[in-house]
Amino acid sequence: MTDVKSGKHHVDVRVATYNIHRCRGMDRRVMPSRIADVLREIDADVVALQEVVGAGPEGAGQAEEIGAALGMGWVMTSVRHLRKHLFGNVLLSRFPIVQHCHYDLSWRTCEPRACQRADLSLGRGRTLHVYNVHLGTAVLERRYQAPRLASFVHDRRVAGPKIILGDFNEWMRGLATRTLSSLFDSVDLRAHLRRRRTYPGIFPVLHLDHIYYEGEVDVRRVELPRTRKALMASDHLPLVANLRIGYAD
Repeated sequence: MTDVKSGKHHVDVRVATYNIHRCRGMDRRVMPSRIADVLREIDADVVALQEVVGAGPEGAGQAEEIGAALGMGWVMTSVRHLRKHLFGNVLLSRFPIVQHCHYDLSWRTCEPRACQRADLSLGRGRTLHVYNVHLGTAVLERRYQAPRLASFVHDRRVAGPKIILGDFNEWMRGLATRTLSSLFDSVDLRAHLRRRRTYPGIFPVLHLDHIYYEGEVDVRRVELPRTRKALMASDHLPLVANLRIGYAD
């Protein structure tokens, strides 16, 4: 679409971030099909998943099953193995994924962590860079990871609008959150939602999941789906935002 007054083009993109907890729900049942049902109802164009079990000796893995159920393309960044299966972040997209890479965020002896980047083609030469993040659980770990993540996102060789979303594992406004908020714009949940907590799913008391952005991005709507299935499917709730991505002529 084109804004006649400004001459700028924009593309509306619905994004979601969702820690699916290995598809293990609050009832302890492992059901990738249930996660796919939640995502189908959300109907996002781009979905960042964390804690996904990938391919291994016992099958193709959850990423392939969810992607096939939704008819979406996907890429995975594995950070470690879980019972001989790949384990990490997955990015699902209705837009073509033209490039995919990852950045190491591991700190000392803590569990390996990474940021996954997928470059999406929105058509007519427009690219959207999406960073799927899962930070660590330790305070000192996140203090190391936040500026490191920012340096990756601020790479001048990667131009254009950027979305940074995922599970940041910080339930208070700690140093990691202050660092990222000072460097990027963020989706202010207080301006859009009465209920803002995303963890644990069935009775959320913490707000761990966030969406940041850089460039010509306008936040149009934010949702925190609380359907019966979403409350049960994982120990997190999905966080969803409708974004308007702007591009100059």
